[in-house]
Amino acid sequence: MTATAEQRLHTLRAHWQAAHDKPEETPDNTLRALWSAAAGRPLSAVAATHIALPELDADAMRRLDALLEQRLAGVPLAHLTGRQHFLGLDLLAGPEALIPRRETELLGRAAIELARAAASHDRPVVAVDVCTGSGNLALALAHHVDGLRVFGADLSEDAVALARRNAALLGLADRVEFRAGDLLAPFDDDTFHGMVDLLLCNPPYISSGKVEAMPGEISAHEPRLAFDGGPLGVSLLARLMQDGSRFVRPGGWLAFEVGLGQGNAMARRLRNDGAWDDVRELMDEGGAVRALLARRADRAMGDNG
Repeated sequence: MTATAEQRLHTLRAHWQAAHDKPEETPDNTLRALWSAAAGRPLSAVAATHIALPELDADAMRRLDALLEQRLAGVPLAHLTGRQHFLGLDLLAGPEALIPRRETELLGRAAIELARAAASHDRPVVAVDVCTGSGNLALALAHHVDGLRVFGADLSEDAVALARRNAALLGLADRVEFRAGDLLAPFDDDTFHGMVDLLLCNPPYISSGKVEAMPGEISAHEPRLAFDGGPLGVSLLARLMQDGSRFVRPGGWLAFEVGLGQGNAMARRLRNDGAWDDVRELMDEGGAVRALLARRADRAMGDNG
């Protein structure tokens, strides 16, 4: 790094506060990502980790310093660069939707494996991602699994618009269709009833009372709709588990993320519901259940859906 870069890196390190929800961000790759953005070449922190710093003229240097000032004031890096990395993809990011988190890659990787298994059969395979946000899970599925038809939906029209821009950026607009609407409402017809191989969701799951106590970098910049899960934090999870059985085909899968402390109770609820016959808990590196998978029971075994 040049002396100019080292000076700014020193400033970042002196004021650095690590974000537990974005462990991939460091002072070094933050500087590189902001430097690249100032040069007109936006990259996520992950994508910028090993880049050589481009030359900046006086105007670009002023842009860099303005970006650094905003970052130190708590504006999310992804909002300043307009990019966020998720499962190998550099996605557009902004205040329209929740910034994709590394923790959601646990769910994403499991969903990719389930989709690959379904795609090995000689028939069309359909995946539906609700609460899609920026489209990160839906687009990762389409990118990593050939022969998959993916649909995504979100209650927020702004989020859907961002997801569509991401699909266009990644060349996936012909394989991923995004719709606006409440949870499964955009798919509530015979085309999808009992026809979905994989129903995926990263829902809002923070209880309303805890939202105000969240770090300002989240609560002041990301849409409340994307993380406020109601009084107990499980309002959408309950609806998803109840309604999902009408959409998932026998042998298909429901897969969703849960908040800390919610996994065991949600797993019990699924196991007590005859619509599902194989419930799996996915744990993070700390041993906490952060995602659940449930297989749709065969109709011959009984169906209360």
